[in-house]
Amino acid sequence: MDTSQLRQQFEQHFGSATGASCWMAPGRINLIGEHTDYNGGFVFPGAVSQCITALIKPTGSRDVRLWAADLKIGCEFSLNDEQGPDIIHFRYVYGIVREMMERGVAIGGFDAVYAGDVPLGAGMSSSAALECCFANAFNELFHGGLDRLSLALAGQATEHKYVGINCGIMDQFISMHGKEGCLVRLDCRSGEYSYFPWHPTGYRLLLVDSCVKHQLVGSPYNDRRQSCERVAHLAGVMTLRDCSWQMLESLKPSLSDEDYRRAKYVLGEYDRVMAVSDALQRNDYETVGQQMYLTHEGLSKDYEVSCEETDFLVDQARKMGVTGARIMGGGFGGCTINLVADRLYDTFVTEVPLRYSQQFGRQCRIIPVSIGGSASRLPQFEL
Repeated sequence: MDTSQLRQQFEQHFGSATGASCWMAPGRINLIGEHTDYNGGFVFPGAVSQCITALIKPTGSRDVRLWAADLKIGCEFSLNDEQGPDIIHFRYVYGIVREMMERGVAIGGFDAVYAGDVPLGAGMSSSAALECCFANAFNELFHGGLDRLSLALAGQATEHKYVGINCGIMDQFISMHGKEGCLVRLDCRSGEYSYFPWHPTGYRLLLVDSCVKHQLVGSPYNDRRQSCERVAHLAGVMTLRDCSWQMLESLKPSLSDEDYRRAKYVLGEYDRVMAVSDALQRNDYETVGQQMYLTHEGLSKDYEVSCEETDFLVDQARKMGVTGARIMGGGFGGCTINLVADRLYDTFVTEVPLRYSQQFGRQCRIIPVSIGGSASRLPQFEL
C-alpha cells in the first residue's frame, strides 16, 4: 500500500490528514549466526526493503486511534489506560507508547494508519518493524531525545512485557541500525557492532517460505538453551562464547551425545560467522555460500531445529547449484535464505515451487529481498 492509499485510508477513518507525517521501519534477514544470541555470540542481520509505513498525526488529546489498513481493523485506547487493547496486534503499538512514556517521553494523543509489505509469518520481523516505526516517530514528534539503541530496547521490552515474547535484541536493533548496502555483525554479548559491505554483483538474495511451522511437544528452544548452559557450566565459562574447541573435546566423555552436538554446532557457528566476515571484506560470495550450507547442516544434524520441508528446500538448492542456502530463524519450519547466482535465478524461482508442491502437496512462497536502510521519516510525503 503506497502513501497515497494510506492518506485515503486516514481521511476515511479520521478526517483530514493535514499535519500528519510519514514514517517507515524495515524488516530483516539474518545471513548467518543462528541460535547464537543466548550463547553470547554473533548475529549477522541486514535490514530489507520490505517495511512498515505509517501516517501519524498528533491530536493534542489523550486518545489514540489506530487503523491497521492491511488487516482492515481498528482500535482506540486512552494514554491513561493501564491495561491496553486485547487484540495482540495492537499491543505492539500500545506497548511502544507505554515504554516510551516510561523513558520520559511526553507522548500525546494521535491518530495513525499503517500498512506494510513485510510478509507475516516469514521470520522477517514484521512486529519489530512495527515497533521501531512508531518508536522512531514518537521520539521525534514528542521530542524524546533518545538514541537509536534506546528505541530498539523499547521495542524489545514491548515484546517481553506486552506480547509475551522473550526475544533477543537483533530484530529491533537492525530495524533501527540498518544501512543500505551493508550487513551488520552484532556482538550479542557486548552490544558492539560493525558494518560489512554487501555488494553481491552477480547474485541475488531471496527467501523461500515453506509455509509450515511445526509445533513440537515440549519446549524445544528451552531444551537447546539448557544443553548449552550445561556445557558452559561444566567448562567454567559464562556462555559457550568463551568455550574453546579444546575445552569442548576435553569435556566430551562427561557430556551426553545431545549436549555435545548442541555445543559443537554453537562453536562451529562462531567460526562460520568469522569466516563470512572475512569473505565479505573481499567480496567472496562463494565462501559466504559455503558457510551457509555448513550452518544448515549443523542446524539440521547437530542442533536439530530443521524439518523435512526446510531440509528439502536446501537440498533442492544444492542440487540446482545455488551458491548458498540454509534454514533461517528459530527453526521447525519457516524460511530458507538463499544466495542465488543470476544465471540460476529464473530456473530456481520456477522449479523450486513446482518440486515443493509435488513433494508435499502444498505451496511455498518466494520472497526476493534487497538490503535497505533503517527506520526513518519520509519527508517527501509530508502532508
